[in-house]
Amino acid sequence: MNSNVTDSIIDMENEEWSNLINQVKETVATDVDTDKTTEKNTFAAASLWSIQKTKRAAQSRRSSMWN
Repeated sequence: MNSNVTDSIIDMENEEWSNLINQVKETVATDVDTDKTTEKNTFAAASLWSIQKTKRAAQSRRSSMWN
């Protein structure tokens, strides 16, 4: 594999250079309501059972493939 990166410096006009390094002013969103309380996800026994069931099924598929 041959890669030549010695000529990686390019010539650029001053106007293009100033456009690249020009800073953009940031604006802050003022219409966002940050006081909203978000609903917490509930983690019940059924959720744990579902996770364990999925893991058991995946494990059984893996073990049946290699045996």
